[in-house]
Amino acid sequence: MSTIGAYFRLARVGWVLVREGVVAALPSEGLPPLVAFAKSTMSLFTRNRARKRERSDRLANAVERLGPSYVKIGQFLATRPDVVGPDFAEDLAGLQDRMAFFPTALAKASVRDSLGRPIEELFAEFGEPIAAASIAQVHPGEVETAEGRRKVAIKVIRPGVRRRFADDLEAMFLVAHLQERFLPHTRRLRPVEVTKTLEQTTKLEMDLRLEAAALSEIAENTRQDPGFRVPKVDWVRTGRDVVTMEWIDGIKMSNVEALVAAGHDLNALADTLIQSFLRHTLRDGFFHADMHPGNLFVDDQGMIVAVDMGIAGRLGKKERRFLAEILFGFITRDYMRVAEVHFEAGYVPSHHNVASFAQAIRAIGEPIHGQPAETISMGKLLTLLFEVTELFDMQTRPELVMLQKTMVVVEGVARILNPRFNMWKASEPVVSSWIRDNLGPKRIATDIKDGLKAAMRLAEAAPEIAAKTEKFHGQLMHMTEHGLRFDAETAQAIGKAEARHTRSGRLALWIIAATLVYLAWQIT
Repeated sequence: MSTIGAYFRLARVGWVLVREGVVAALPSEGLPPLVAFAKSTMSLFTRNRARKRERSDRLANAVERLGPSYVKIGQFLATRPDVVGPDFAEDLAGLQDRMAFFPTALAKASVRDSLGRPIEELFAEFGEPIAAASIAQVHPGEVETAEGRRKVAIKVIRPGVRRRFADDLEAMFLVAHLQERFLPHTRRLRPVEVTKTLEQTTKLEMDLRLEAAALSEIAENTRQDPGFRVPKVDWVRTGRDVVTMEWIDGIKMSNVEALVAAGHDLNALADTLIQSFLRHTLRDGFFHADMHPGNLFVDDQGMIVAVDMGIAGRLGKKERRFLAEILFGFITRDYMRVAEVHFEAGYVPSHHNVASFAQAIRAIGEPIHGQPAETISMGKLLTLLFEVTELFDMQTRPELVMLQKTMVVVEGVARILNPRFNMWKASEPVVSSWIRDNLGPKRIATDIKDGLKAAMRLAEAAPEIAAKTEKFHGQLMHMTEHGLRFDAETAQAIGKAEARHTRSGRLALWIIAATLVYLAWQIT
């Protein structure tokens, strides 16, 4: 039944996209004739009012009609321009502030059930919602302390969103598998792996204890950093469905006029923002991956305060070294080194020619030199780099694409504050410091230390490895002598599964056909 349900949900999604004009807005260039004809035919069913909307509004309305889980899917795909294209990624990025509130009574019930205590014991005041997203909404509140009342922000999960998301994810997996099967040229983008990443990311985001832990971790990482902080978590009032944190009185970074009126130095704020992001990325390997202007405030002391850590990114040592060497290679015009880094990291298959790849990298780097520094976008540079790597079969790296997307957003915010923002000059202190510490003599000592630790762990595991190897050898010898056999029960189970899969597929196709006929009849 789950397969049939997935086909039903997929049919509904397709119908909503058609009715809201999203299908009609898709580009027709390069489509096979049959697909182009199907697209033009489906466009006849577009609502009249949808035809008058801009493409971004059509997409936003369709996603809103589909519900909170599709808003979350849309927000996730906004971080994947390699999958949906830069234009649709930009459209999807505007979904974060378009969700309706759910009743405060439901929010209170969710908090009570999650924390196991009455609302009156937990909060002196629990206000009406002030912000809503696909996963949760935020309420203002107050708690009693020894020093008096303290204002807090209370973030509460939407009721039923986990079940809804799990159901809708089945349709997403179906689309991903169909895409890999019938569109071989898109396999490089690994749609099934992308969907698995979405599933894992959203499961983590739906447990607000993990968001609280992310806030705590980044607070610990940045406690000595100048000009940047995150809200403090109230762990007593935090559970799976609720996170309570410090209330931030500040000005949103998107409100430039208010920042100027408050006397803040916009150029300094722009420099601090990008330097903070690069520190988190290179030094800590852990960064806020949703740093749009609505999540960034400036407090009375001029500190940048980042809220909403539902989406975070991590980079290992290899990825951090990869990023730093790429940036340093472009700065020094050492394109061969940039190419070698891609091969050393295993991002580009070894059957390609390093010199040819370096030539492609040069095509990106040379136009940069000679331009005014303030016109060169680091985010755009990485975007062009990923476009070139497609020619060399570089598979999608979700952690790098998320980094690139976040960098584009952060750089955009910095340019809102300072239109002549020099990305390279602002980032140079952080990047050069990291390169000095991690790509110079210190790197050798660190690598030796890490190697010794790995050798110790291997020595400790040696007895277990030897026992497993001996067991595997015995099993292999037995298979060599007697062959690989299934018992009767296993063979029968495989046969039943194959038969069930065939019947389900046929039934699903008939159901889809009947549904489309019914919908067409309803229209007429």
